Amino acid sequence: MAVHSVDHSLYELLTWVGNGKAQLPDFQRSWVWDDTKICKLIESISSGFPMGAAMFLETGNDNVRFKYRPLEGVTSTNLETPDFLILDGQQRLTTLYQVFKSAEPVTTRSISNKDKLLLRHYYINIRKALDPASDRLDAIISINEKKQQTEDIGRNIILDLSTREKEFENLMYPLNVALDLSASSDWMLDLNDYYNGDPEIMKLFKDFNKQVLQNIQTYKIPIIHVAKDTSKEAVCQIFENVNTGGVKLTVFELVTATFAADEFNLRDDWADIQEKFKSTKQADILRVVENTNFLTAMALLISYKQSLLGKGAVSCKKRDVLKMNLEDYKANRDYLVSGFIKASSFLINQGVFTSLNLPYTSQLVPLATIFAIAEEQNINLSIQTNKDILANWYWCGVFGELYGGANETRYATDVVDVINQIKGGGQPETVIRASFQPRRLLSMQTRNSAAYKGVMALILQDSPLDFMSANKMDIATYLDESTDIHHIFPQNYCEQQGYDSLKWNSVINKTPIYASTNRSIGGRAPSEYIGTMANKGLTDIQMKDAISSHKIDFDLLKADNFDGFIIDRAIKLLDRIEVAMGKSIPGRDSEDTIKAFGGSLVTNHSL
Repeated sequence: MAVHSVDHSLYELLTWVGNGKAQLPDFQRSWVWDDTKICKLIESISSGFPMGAAMFLETGNDNVRFKYRPLEGVTSTNLETPDFLILDGQQRLTTLYQVFKSAEPVTTRSISNKDKLLLRHYYINIRKALDPASDRLDAIISINEKKQQTEDIGRNIILDLSTREKEFENLMYPLNVALDLSASSDWMLDLNDYYNGDPEIMKLFKDFNKQVLQNIQTYKIPIIHVAKDTSKEAVCQIFENVNTGGVKLTVFELVTATFAADEFNLRDDWADIQEKFKSTKQADILRVVENTNFLTAMALLISYKQSLLGKGAVSCKKRDVLKMNLEDYKANRDYLVSGFIKASSFLINQGVFTSLNLPYTSQLVPLATIFAIAEEQNINLSIQTNKDILANWYWCGVFGELYGGANETRYATDVVDVINQIKGGGQPETVIRASFQPRRLLSMQTRNSAAYKGVMALILQDSPLDFMSANKMDIATYLDESTDIHHIFPQNYCEQQGYDSLKWNSVINKTPIYASTNRSIGGRAPSEYIGTMANKGLTDIQMKDAISSHKIDFDLLKADNFDGFIIDRAIKLLDRIEVAMGKSIPGRDSEDTIKAFGGSLVTNHSL
């Protein structure tokens, strides 16, 4: 990638902007600067102060084709094909073009009310600009679209520049003629006529021309030229490096700009995909899928298919997303949409009923890709053996907590490994590497942990019964009853008893409970709220079934045996996690485990 810097005059750059020689790549956002920033930029230019470099990408590389558009304020319909795309400097060049090259008022914002749009013309007060005791910023005049300054809610006009004669009268120079030497000369000649050749006025303008206008007319801006052979990945990185104050550029924006060059609107297509997601029963889970997630999964799917043809390894890094072509996207789009919908159905079957309780959003990427591959290759994932393979892999990712960091490499490895195991190969690396330590149960205190959410999902997967009604807690009632995670031994009771918060606030002492049930429990001892269950008409068998369905020993709970309950429920949760992961949990009877829990967590039926 070749990069070099060249100084260009402000006049030349704004001419390029006006005729389309320099335009914006489609991923650049529109802008509206506030009025104060514009005045300060004019101050710098008119004083000859440097304003920093801009960065242009040379066009002409078929591998980096972006749709382009003119800068805000450029109204010509007969624009050239751009030689340059502006990567950095858009806001400054847009401001300067509108101020110095456009007869139309500049659209800006009030500094006190960012939501309020203003229309402004900009002038320089000639006398103030030449006054050594006055700040140059004080000489910059921002005036409304009628070229009038008012007070008393517009009742009194305190400055009127609505005609050329009024500009002369107030010695206010309009900045939109500053770079047009012919127009500026005409303005000066008319000024001379207005004052009948007054020598003092002519000297004033001569000094103004020398001290102010020449700064503007000879102003140069260093432009960093990025060669046209630069890759899209490098363009993305360059833009992120120089655009630290703006909205972060995503690969979705770059791919959108690339596809737009072939007249395909990726934003509209993504909106259509989102509507499909919203129309499904899994809409709440699918709403967390972002456009970048979808494109990452798309790159994963495309590269997997290409790897089967011997065309490289499976990969979904940024460079893989950016080299994606429109033809491949269109060919795989429907498979992947279906893959995400099927993946969300799989999650609901695993007990993940809402996006709030989704352990890892990131794990949706390989999961959806696996479903897309299976659909295209006619792999039946509803066969119990295949369902078990997929579930074991999924839960190993959750309880091994392997999806918390940069995941692109893991995505690729897992997709290949899971499909290979389904076809008769060995276990995925994620399954082999995943491990869960018994003491982790104690440190899982909030739903911020993926493993914490995983435990709650496993409880829900096993169709627990509501404590107070003994009704089955499925996805419909889960949502209708405003279910949330609550303490089994209530917090107030535990604090009154002086129990260790590491135990009573851990996942071991929590379970999904209906909102109404939680109100009935209150802060009372378990033995007391079990009495309430009986008062609601539940038989002893129904009460035991309801409590036991949450992996709780009824007798220990009824006896308010907190220590016994903690050990017993930890055992039951570990047993369930072992089944989900398809592998044994080591250390259940280690010295550290016994010390932490007050007893061994080994059971005869652990795997």
